[in-house]
Amino acid sequence: MSRIGRLPITVPSGVDVTLDGSDVTVKGPKGTLHRTLHPEMAISREEGTLVVTRPSELKMHKQLHGLTRTLVNNMVVGVTTGYRKGLEITGVGYRAVLVGKKLQLSLGYSHQIEIDPPEGISFEVESPIKLAVVGIDKELVGQVAAKVRATRKPEPYKGKGVRYAGEVIRRKAGKSGKIGGKK
Repeated sequence: MSRIGRLPITVPSGVDVTLDGSDVTVKGPKGTLHRTLHPEMAISREEGTLVVTRPSELKMHKQLHGLTRTLVNNMVVGVTTGYRKGLEITGVGYRAVLVGKKLQLSLGYSHQIEIDPPEGISFEVESPIKLAVVGIDKELVGQVAAKVRATRKPEPYKGKGVRYAGEVIRRKAGKSGKIGGKK
């Protein structure tokens, strides 16, 4: 049995889960999420929990078992608490500003970069160098955060750029000059 797949998913009060074949819809205080899962994975409801079962011990079914359970659990967590991905900006003159719902980044280019958030995603700017991507869909939050980071990835010499909160950048030494003298 899969260690992740066999764990039951607790459904908190205020969350409504609708199962329709391979379609799962989760409604909660923060919003609604819908996903179509693999048709061979069976999801059943048992006393306030959801249980994912697999039809056989085939390798593909074992892989889908843990994946399906994780996807449904992420939906339940998303509609109750939501997801947040923090980003930090390092560099002289680099900053982020919220203009309406759009995120405006000054990252050393000759122009400002504007990022329009997709449906269900919002940006929070805590300070000019700290921002966060917030939403209920974990996959979409990570994707938008990666898109913001890709506008100016952190470089290894001075560490300038956009990085995830807590991300450690491996630094390089740079030019070392002459080593060993004249030969």
